Amino acid sequence: MALDLRPNCECCDRDLPPASPLARICSYECTFCVDCVDNTLHNVCPNCGGGFEPRPIRPATEWRPGLSVAKRPPSIKRVHLAFSLAEVRAHAMLIREIAPEDR
Repeated sequence: MALDLRPNCECCDRDLPPASPLARICSYECTFCVDCVDNTLHNVCPNCGGGFEPRPIRPATEWRPGLSVAKRPPSIKRVHLAFSLAEVRAHAMLIREIAPEDR
C-alpha cells in the first residue's frame, strides 16, 4: 500500500506537493511541514505522540510500470488538526524531551 501523500500541513495548512522536501510524516502518515515540526510541534506528533521523518518523494517518472505520481496520485483530501494550538503545545511540552524511539 502506498503512502497517501497528503497535500497539506495539518497545522498551518501549507501546501505540500508530492515532491516537497519540506513534508514530514509520523508512522501514521500524519503530515506536517518542517517549520511546524521544528517550531510548533517540537518533533512530537500531536495525534499519536511519535516523532517525524522526511516524507519520501514519489517519483514523477514512471521508472517501473504503474509506479509514479501520475499512476498512483497523491491524496487531494486536506487534513487539519483536531486539537487547538494550545493543546498541541501543551502535549509537545510534556514529551518533547523523550526521544521518539523511547516514547
